[in-house]
Amino acid sequence: MEQVELEAEPRSAGGKGPAGRLRRAGKAPAVFYGPKRQTTSIAIDSREFLLKVSALEGSHLIRFRSSAPDLADKVALVKETQYHPVTGAVLHADFYEVDMAEKLRVRVPLHFTGKAAGVALGGILQPVQRDIEVECLPADIPEFINIDVSSLNIHDAVHVSQVQPPDGVRVVYDQDATLVTVLPPTVEEVKVEEAAAVEGAPAEGAAAPEAGKGEPEKKGGAA
Repeated sequence: MEQVELEAEPRSAGGKGPAGRLRRAGKAPAVFYGPKRQTTSIAIDSREFLLKVSALEGSHLIRFRSSAPDLADKVALVKETQYHPVTGAVLHADFYEVDMAEKLRVRVPLHFTGKAAGVALGGILQPVQRDIEVECLPADIPEFINIDVSSLNIHDAVHVSQVQPPDGVRVVYDQDATLVTVLPPTVEEVKVEEAAAVEGAPAEGAAAPEAGKGEPEKKGGAA
């Protein structure tokens, strides 16, 4: 997997005031932590993060550029990012340090390729899972996993057991779980007689009752 380089510098932990000044200077507060290190407060370049990281799909390795020996060339995964709800600016980011020699578990996006045979018959392709958890070395993390749906007819499905991950990657998921299926059409043909029938009205083709038929015969007579 290609690594994304990102500028990172240590910062003094602080409250809203220091964080606000940092953001006004084009930086964003972040933390760097892992199983073999204590949580370190760092600052990243907001614009660089938006350009290089925000639009990426799935899990990507981040390599820090830094003048601080404790951060230089360290490799991490982005665990969480907070954005401003209006401007989209980076408010905070969490980075998890990874050991390139140790396997880890990450979620990888699924890409559904091809046109399902059942879709040509009016069916609807319905993804059930958009990503899946895998275990591998950091360098082997796939950007995505392709799932070919071309052979799926209506009511067919692809399950986890049918996924073929890249070499060195193991799927960590319920093998019977459904990833994608083809649903039948949602609109069924309406029978002509059902469409024409109106409650209380005769069915199509039935003769209308004759006038007066069925009414009790009136007997005349002088009062």
